[in-house]
Amino acid sequence: MPELPEVETTRRGVEALLTGATVRDVVVRNGALRWPVPPDLPAILTGQRIERVARRAKYLLVECAQGTLIIHLGMSGSLRFVDTGTPPEKHDHVDIVLGSGHTLRYRDPRRFGAVLWQYGDARSHPLLARLGPEPLSDAFDGDVLHRATRKRSGAIKVALMDNALVVGVGNIYANEALFIAGVHPARAACGLDRDACHRLADAVRDVLTRAIAAGGSTLRDFVDAVGKPGYFQQQYFVYGRTDLPCLRCGTPIRALRLAQRTAFFCPHCQPC
Repeated sequence: MPELPEVETTRRGVEALLTGATVRDVVVRNGALRWPVPPDLPAILTGQRIERVARRAKYLLVECAQGTLIIHLGMSGSLRFVDTGTPPEKHDHVDIVLGSGHTLRYRDPRRFGAVLWQYGDARSHPLLARLGPEPLSDAFDGDVLHRATRKRSGAIKVALMDNALVVGVGNIYANEALFIAGVHPARAACGLDRDACHRLADAVRDVLTRAIAAGGSTLRDFVDAVGKPGYFQQQYFVYGRTDLPCLRCGTPIRALRLAQRTAFFCPHCQPC
């Protein structure tokens, strides 16, 4: 699933061509996504000028004069620019045709993403209204993490992936941040002292920043707006490296299941 670095990479890739463009047409070939594409979306969007492209958590926000197009890439979604008139392929579900001669094409083989519309402030939409702070913003740091985990007795990795605590830290980057901070993924969140919370918050920021610089991770489907994969998977310390030697100490990487997701860790560098 595209996580925050992949979504931010996508945002940066589409921003230049979208900002200031006028929507000439909208083509919906298959609106049966995780949440149905609004049937009146072509009538709403056509003729509108795109003012800005933003991101909130893993949602892309294409801000127009009358509201915001909210896009979620789901498990396998991607956005790509094609020349207007380029024939669609099987999983190309939505086209945003621009007056510039370019078309922004939404592709989603598993159809688990979303293309929605919100009048007014997009952040009031039910999917966005209760989200926690952005991990790369000033609203998130070690003190915030420490306060948010005092009543959480569950595993810190599970807490870190809770979008009510902090947004966008998916499975890959939670594993990597916990390794860098030297925190065992199964440790009780409320058991982390202030120093550990500061290390972990800094590690989250470091991992996400480096992942964005590398264009995100491509494990299966992800490509950016010009079809280029990400390369951050080449920098993984623990994710997907079960039984391979730790790159720091040589101890074999181990794995366990937490809340139906796999956690990868080094028993030496991340003691219980």
